[in-house]
Amino acid sequence: MLIPPVSLHGLTHKGVAGSGLRGYRIGAQSVREPPVITCHVRYIINQDKLAEFEIYSRMWLTLLPKFGGVHHGYFLPSEGASDEAFCLFSFDSLAAYEQYRIASASDPEVAKAIAYAEETRCFLRHDRSFHRPLFS
Repeated sequence: MLIPPVSLHGLTHKGVAGSGLRGYRIGAQSVREPPVITCHVRYIINQDKLAEFEIYSRMWLTLLPKFGGVHHGYFLPSEGASDEAFCLFSFDSLAAYEQYRIASASDPEVAKAIAYAEETRCFLRHDRSFHRPLFS
């Protein structure tokens, strides 16, 4: 039995019931196997610097794929008072994530993004947690 395609924020997958995920798409990127590890980052943002936080977020949307990760986007406050924002990104393994951390430490574009965040103080702190995705 085919499971109909599902799309959520650019993530589309289609599989066969009972057999696990056959493949999925993230935007225009087609992936054969699901990512093994997804990082959830929770930010406490400076509400007066939401525009600056959005600029910072857009920097990372283009930076992370350069290191082999798949970015699932940022989730910013929409209505009401909120000082929380979130993002999700995935790597094939924890080892791939660690390689990204090593490679990004010496990247000039990453340094620019970090300097921008420090200069604007668009967020006060962030916490990371790691998860494994389940699609079917």
